[in-house]
Amino acid sequence: MRSRREVLAFAAVAALSAAIGIASYAADIFGGLELNSVDTRFSVRGTENPSPDVSVVAIDDVTFNELGAQWPFPRSMHGAVLDRLTRAGVRAIAYDVQFTEQTAPSEDRALIEAVDRGHGVVLATEEVDANGRTNVFGGDAFLRSIDARAGHSIVIPDADGTLRHFPFARDGLKGLAVATVEEATGEPVEPDDFDSDGGWIDYAGPPRTVPTFSFSKVLQGDVDPGELKGRIVVVGASSPTLQDVHPTPVGAELMPGAELQANAIASVLDDLPLRSAPPVLNIALILLLAAVATLCGFLLRPLAAFALALAAGGLYLVAAQIAFNAGTVVTVVYPLLALIVSAIGILAVQYLRAAFDRQRVRFTFSRFVPEEVVDKVLEEGEGGLQLGGVRRDATVVFCDLRGFTSYSEVRPPGEVVEVLNRYLSEMTDAIMDHGGTLVSYMGDGILAVFGAPIEQPDHADRAVAAAREMLEVRLPAFCEWMRDTGHGEGFEMGIGLNSGEIMSGQVGSERRMEYTTIGDTTNTASRLEGMTKGSGFRVFIADSTRAAHVNPDHDLVYVGEREVRGRERPLKVWSLRNGASPPTD
Repeated sequence: MRSRREVLAFAAVAALSAAIGIASYAADIFGGLELNSVDTRFSVRGTENPSPDVSVVAIDDVTFNELGAQWPFPRSMHGAVLDRLTRAGVRAIAYDVQFTEQTAPSEDRALIEAVDRGHGVVLATEEVDANGRTNVFGGDAFLRSIDARAGHSIVIPDADGTLRHFPFARDGLKGLAVATVEEATGEPVEPDDFDSDGGWIDYAGPPRTVPTFSFSKVLQGDVDPGELKGRIVVVGASSPTLQDVHPTPVGAELMPGAELQANAIASVLDDLPLRSAPPVLNIALILLLAAVATLCGFLLRPLAAFALALAAGGLYLVAAQIAFNAGTVVTVVYPLLALIVSAIGILAVQYLRAAFDRQRVRFTFSRFVPEEVVDKVLEEGEGGLQLGGVRRDATVVFCDLRGFTSYSEVRPPGEVVEVLNRYLSEMTDAIMDHGGTLVSYMGDGILAVFGAPIEQPDHADRAVAAAREMLEVRLPAFCEWMRDTGHGEGFEMGIGLNSGEIMSGQVGSERRMEYTTIGDTTNTASRLEGMTKGSGFRVFIADSTRAAHVNPDHDLVYVGEREVRGRERPLKVWSLRNGASPPTD
């Protein structure tokens, strides 16, 4: 059972960890880590089959070696490649080379005529005015006249320099990937499908995963037109010397801009298969993982709870990967942050509670349990100590001072208290020295138990040894002290011992708690102590105590069977050989 304070502490940890996770998510404090987690998910997913609808014509090192030309190539050469692609029957061409400046008129005319003969040609540019207009071939009006258009080719990297998104539009001009897909399909692309950061590029794999043909091979007619027919073709630089290579989340090798655009085009064609989870879902996941850790701590012990919380984090990573493979990018860092903060917080609460419990146990039991017993209880922890209530096989001891009531009526209060404290101290030491638990003082009477709150296999031996010390050592010393100090001639006492099952635990209210034992074993011990009056014996030991001895006592003497109130059958009673002197009533 959890206390109200503990429940409130768990709830506070859950609320705080969730608040930390949500606030960090809203401020994107760990945005870099979150993006790195996406890269890891790409890596775990591995290389996929590239889109059959997109190919790349790369201006690569092979092209420079075979053509022996310097960059920039003559525009007639680009026109010749456009004609090759047009005759091959491609669906659309994204030409990722900028043609914003004029060159030789014959060269410009050769390229423009090739574009005009082509179908679905989109020319890349990064030069756009405030109204989204370009100056490719002199302006957008001329591009429309030759059935071509421009597309913004810039792709803004994330904060760490890696390219993961592409824009729907930039500076009022649609992105190259969006414009190319619209030309290929004849259908508009909806801007609502894009996040504020743009669309996720669903990379098929590392560089050269998309089918790629050398520019020179296409120019020379060395590529089978059937390999290009019906495809969207991106023409662009791939040679590192042209400095159009970029870091991506799919491997350490830089990817050419043309292949990056090809992956973006494939993503648009596939209706952006990779999308960010809505914020409300991410927040719900943060709340869920904060609650999971708290629930683990509520139900389990500290280390088990922490281990299960970590396991829950591992399962969440698996679930996030499955979601990624299915096309949803859920946040990973912030739910795990909430989980870790919650797990640490719960661990702290549990250890603080354990420390508090240890102090409470020490405070509760150090008054009536030997120090070594308290230490053993604290060592065994919850398994050895159950203050809420437990059944134990134990031996109960009742003792009472004979004639003290009449003595106290004729003596000054201060003297009575001094004598009583001396007596209780002597008897308490005897009980505790043998490992007993002092349950309560009842005036001049004492209730003690051996075998609780922690188990003692030899509880009966300990109880009889304590009774023997009370009668043979402590009582004579106490009486001698009384005579030496002028407090009287001393007293006699009666002791009752009984063994069996007891119920023990803390009882009381929130304002006052005490440890007690209840049950027939306790009641019988009390009655045995009362039966010593006028019996000629100072101690009665139940047969159950004799039978429970681990090491048999040789100074036990059999008294006989006695009727005990509340019991159907007579009880066999024993005493100590030195406990047979007649008590004083």
